[in-house]
Amino acid sequence: MDTFSDTLEQATVLLEQLARVPVEALTDEEVCLLTVQAERAGRFMDAIRVRTAAEIDERSRFELGTAGLSYRLGQRRSDDFIEQLTLVSAATANQRIRLGVAIRPRLSLTGEVLPAAHPHVAAALMSGDLGVDAAAGIVRMLDQATTHSPYPEQFDESERYLVSIGALKSADLVAVEARVQREALDPDGAPEREAQLRARRRFRFGRESHGLATFSGACDPASAALLRSAFTESNAPDAKPRFLSDEDLQDAASDPRTREQRQLDVLIGLVTAGLRSTGQRPTATVMAVVTFDDLENHKGVAWLDDADEPISAASLQQMVCDSGFQRVLVGRNGQIVGRSPLERYFSTIQRKQLAVRDGGCVWPGCTAPPSWCEAHHVLEWEHGGATVLDNGVLLCPAHHHMLHSSAFTMKMVDGRPMLLAPPWIDPDQTWRMLGRQRVMMQRVTVPEPAQQRELVTT
Repeated sequence: MDTFSDTLEQATVLLEQLARVPVEALTDEEVCLLTVQAERAGRFMDAIRVRTAAEIDERSRFELGTAGLSYRLGQRRSDDFIEQLTLVSAATANQRIRLGVAIRPRLSLTGEVLPAAHPHVAAALMSGDLGVDAAAGIVRMLDQATTHSPYPEQFDESERYLVSIGALKSADLVAVEARVQREALDPDGAPEREAQLRARRRFRFGRESHGLATFSGACDPASAALLRSAFTESNAPDAKPRFLSDEDLQDAASDPRTREQRQLDVLIGLVTAGLRSTGQRPTATVMAVVTFDDLENHKGVAWLDDADEPISAASLQQMVCDSGFQRVLVGRNGQIVGRSPLERYFSTIQRKQLAVRDGGCVWPGCTAPPSWCEAHHVLEWEHGGATVLDNGVLLCPAHHHMLHSSAFTMKMVDGRPMLLAPPWIDPDQTWRMLGRQRVMMQRVTVPEPAQQRELVTT
C-alpha cells in the first residue's frame, strides 16, 4: 500500500500534468470542462489548505509555549510559520487560519470533542460544493450576528440555507444573502455594526511616486454609496450630456479619458464644489512658487507647497487663471521685502453671472456643473486680458488644463465664447459657439422678439 507521502507525490504529479495541458489546442467544450473541473479540484485543495492551517494554529497555541509547533520550528506565531512554509502573504495565512478554525472540531473543557462551529460549511468545503470565498463570507456574517442575536435556534437553519445557495450562486451573491440572514438573526445589532465600520473609515495621502501622489482609504457604506452614485452617473454606458447638439454628443462619446481618469475628475469636481460653497475662493489654499519671468513666458516650473514634484509653468497658468496670484519681492538673502494684494481673480458675483451664461463647463460634450468649474481668462491676464465677464468662461479643471496645454484656441464674439480646434482635428477650421445654458437654447428653437430678457437666479 502506498505511504501518505507517496500519495501526495502522485497527486502533485497529476496536477502538474494538468497544468501543462495546451489549453490553446482544446475545443470550446474541453476548455469549459477543464475550467469547471479545475475549480472543483481547487476547492479540494483549498479545503486542505484551511484545515492544515487551523491544525498548525492549534498545535502552536499560546499555552503550549516553547513546545508549540511553530515555536519549535523557528516562528513565534502560527501565521508567520504558515507564511514561511507556503510563501503566501500574511493576509492569506490569517484568512486560512480563521476559516479553518471555524470548520474544525472543537474540544470542550472536559476534553469532549464537539462539532465544528459551522458544521454545514465544513461539510460543503470538504465535498467541494462550496468555495473558500463563499465559505468565508458565510462564517463572517453569521459570527457577526452571534453575540446579541435573540434567535440562537435559527443559526443552524440559516447556515444550512446559505450553504445550499453557495452551490448555485457566485460568492458575491452568497455574500448578499449572508448579510440578509445576519440582519434577520440580529436586527438590533445594525447600529453597532455601522458604528464599527464608521470607526474604521480612513483616508491616507502619500508622497509622490514617479511624479504621481498616491492616496488610499476606506469608507463606510453611506459614504461609499454617495461616491459610487457620482461615479456611476458619469460612467454609465447610456449616460449622455443634456441640452447638447448631435455634434456635441459625438464629441462627448469620444472622450479620451479612461474610466479611472473620469472618476478622479469627478472626485476633484466634488471637492472643488464643496470648497467653492464656502465663499468666493476656496478656503483650502495651494501655495505655488515660481519666478515672475517663468510665469510670463510659460516656461520653467513652479514648486507646490507639500509636494515633491514640481509642475510646469503652463500648468500653473491654469491655477493662476482661476485663483489669481500675489507678487512677493524677495531680497538678496531670501527675505521678504514686499508683496502685493491678491490679483486678477473672478469675484463670486462674476462666477454666478458666468454660470448663468455658460451653464457649466463650456467644452463640447462636457457636463460638469458650474460649481465644479474654474473661471478662465479667454485673453490671458498677462497679455492684457481683463477680469470681466466678456473675457471670462467656465471650464472644468480637465478641460481648463487641456485648453492651456493644447492647440485649441478660444475667443469671445458678442459676449459668447467660441472654440477653434486645431487643423488636424477640424480641417475646415470652423469656430464653434460654446455654452449650454438651457434658457438660451430654448431661445434658438422658439422665435421671440429681439429684446433682452432678464434671467432670475438664486
